[in-house]
Amino acid sequence: MDAVRIAEFEGERPRLKRLAYRMLGSVAEADDVVQETWLRWTRAPDDVADPAAWLVRAATRLAIDHLRVAKAERAAYRGPWLPEPLVEPLDALGGGDPVERAEDVSVAFLLALERLSPLERAVFLLHDVFDEDYAAVAETLGRTEAAVRQLATRAREHVQTARPRFSISAEKAVELAQAFLAASARNDVSALSALLAEDAVLVSDGGGKRKAALRVMVGRDDVLRLLEGLRWRGGGLGTIEWMSLVWINGAPGLVLQFSDGPATLAVEPDADGRISAIYLVRNPDKLGHLLGA
Repeated sequence: MDAVRIAEFEGERPRLKRLAYRMLGSVAEADDVVQETWLRWTRAPDDVADPAAWLVRAATRLAIDHLRVAKAERAAYRGPWLPEPLVEPLDALGGGDPVERAEDVSVAFLLALERLSPLERAVFLLHDVFDEDYAAVAETLGRTEAAVRQLATRAREHVQTARPRFSISAEKAVELAQAFLAASARNDVSALSALLAEDAVLVSDGGGKRKAALRVMVGRDDVLRLLEGLRWRGGGLGTIEWMSLVWINGAPGLVLQFSDGPATLAVEPDADGRISAIYLVRNPDKLGHLLGA
């Protein structure tokens, strides 16, 4: 393959991975889709008129195939399912690329996408997030433009209320995460209560392989009872050996190394500057990309 074809693929690689991650909620599977797209590109005709469109089309169709398999697996999942955490350094505040907006990788948004069919998810992401026009989306999916518009309308109804609109600054969000960490380390129930919104939720994903709640905790009191039961240091989750403050799916959070393995904890703020959601991922299958980081 000549240098031009390689450069065409490499220029689209970041976009393909962003699309695949939003489709699948998995860093590892997104990497697989990008690799499979590359293999297809090596066998593509030499006269592809629009390489970018060709690559997006191939990646989308591969992601749909992966998602259809994953749907069956997730139906049998033990306990709440969370997407594989997308972890970035704390100083990575994002650039001008609109597809990197925090609300488009938030855990709440990805969970809303889980309620969509594979086709609905593809249409919504391609059109509403990646700004593809309906004609291009229809060509990618092999559907009529009218059918694609109907799919987009149904998908939009499901996810329009799930996108968080962060009205506090990134600095305030980080301060909130730090305050949560400090209060948890002290087992300060009063301070934790003040940080949590009344309707806060806590979702923990152990995948049946590590300790985690088997239902979603709903409401401040429910969340506090679980946090108290965990005994943050040296308790139900084991001793914390080290931790790092990071961005997790566009929200402030922590990478934690417990005595029994790594975990991630993300907090999503509400418009009032309180914690509206806590997401704890402990399933080792979703944390392999953090090892050695």
